Amino acid sequence: MIDQPLPDTPCAGPLTGVRILDLSSVVMGPYATQVLADLGADVIKVESPAGDNMRAVGPMRNPGMGHIYLHLNRNKRSIVLDLKTPEGLAACLKLAESCDALLYNIRPQAMARLGLSYEAVAARNPRIVYVGAYGFGEAGPYAGRPAYDDLIQGQTGIAALSAQQSGDVPRYAPLTLADRAVGLHVAIALVSAVLDARTRGRGQQVEIPMFEGMAHLVLGDHLGGATFEPPLGPTGYARLLAPHRRPYATADGYICLLIYNDKHWRNFFDLIGRPELSQDPRFCTHGARAAHISEVYAFVAEVIATRPSQEWLDDLTRVDIPASQLYTIDGLLKDEHLAATGFIHEMNHPTEGAIRTTAPLGRYEATPTSIRRPAPKLGQHSRELLAEAGYGPEQIDAMLARGITQDGNEDGL
Repeated sequence: MIDQPLPDTPCAGPLTGVRILDLSSVVMGPYATQVLADLGADVIKVESPAGDNMRAVGPMRNPGMGHIYLHLNRNKRSIVLDLKTPEGLAACLKLAESCDALLYNIRPQAMARLGLSYEAVAARNPRIVYVGAYGFGEAGPYAGRPAYDDLIQGQTGIAALSAQQSGDVPRYAPLTLADRAVGLHVAIALVSAVLDARTRGRGQQVEIPMFEGMAHLVLGDHLGGATFEPPLGPTGYARLLAPHRRPYATADGYICLLIYNDKHWRNFFDLIGRPELSQDPRFCTHGARAAHISEVYAFVAEVIATRPSQEWLDDLTRVDIPASQLYTIDGLLKDEHLAATGFIHEMNHPTEGAIRTTAPLGRYEATPTSIRRPAPKLGQHSRELLAEAGYGPEQIDAMLARGITQDGNEDGL
């Protein structure tokens, strides 16, 4: 638990010494760099004078400091650069000279129009890894189409799978699933390419498209019979699509339950006083259960509905069957395990006051991770970063006067 202001200290963690120029905004790119920043990378967040769109998404205490922005952009430094001006472009290229990687999430053609093509950046820093994280791969006919999480969930079958499983209308998963799942691919790709650049002495272009990234995830489960040519059956993973694969209703609420292996099933049948079902051809083997999965889930649903939640949880835990209570988000925040592991951090943000956020994921014995910097105000580190790039105070003042950069009013931060 953190209850003091966080120090604005140099990087610490396994990626200490990796420097990333982050030109991305909204969720996918910033989530990738949040993961990398938590691991110790020095992430320079380049923002337009208007700032990242997520700054405006409430709730918030102060303008420009929305709740999702606060989580996605911790451990980063913010510099404002108007990249449509020669001076802003020059400053960005100067910063790129000292970076291991550059991440962007607009079309490569738009980067080229700004003067930030791979060729232009690599001419200043041949070792840089130039990562594009956008909607669709440039080699296909969808190149350049707008891509947002909802659209990608729909186009990769997630909304249709929801309808197929529930018998209801198509629905999107109620989280930015595509942004965050593909954002992890972006983070892995960036680090992998940086390792390669340090071995070969030269960087490269990397493309991680959102559509292909989510299709990769969805088809890993649901290619089904189409895995084979000719197909051996329909697409889809039957267990995941079974109508009763959902929290089970009890006599007074819901529980989450997965009776999976042969031992679990024997224990369950003993628990409910039906040991003979272990020999039932529908239940006797993993393959048999898979072939009758809808019937299996329906049977369990009927049984679980007969008793209260806590009775089931006590008995299921006693006989070593995986089960848990059904949480709301409010309930998750009160979970005793997350509290004991320090997963939920409470901290004092210099401008936003007391806030709650999640801890960096994982434990690193020799290179522990930490939340070293709170999410920055717009342009909070503009002066600092321009000075690091070699600009003198008078040059910085002139850029500020012309609106090429902004001073984030660092007093007290």
